[in-house]
Amino acid sequence: MTVDKDRVEGSATNLGGKVKEGAGNLTGDEKLKNEGIADQVKGKVQNVVGGIKDALKGK
Repeated sequence: MTVDKDRVEGSATNLGGKVKEGAGNLTGDEKLKNEGIADQVKGKVQNVVGGIKDALKGK
């Protein structure tokens, strides 16, 4: 069974966003923290899109 690439990329973007947010928290960089939060949202949306594509393919 293959997983839609959007799900993989979404998970990676979400994880990267968590790292950015954490780095922003550690350094006190609000811009980096907010970019991390935005990346997490983007990743979650992309993951949902991939899940829908998988469902439509019957996987």
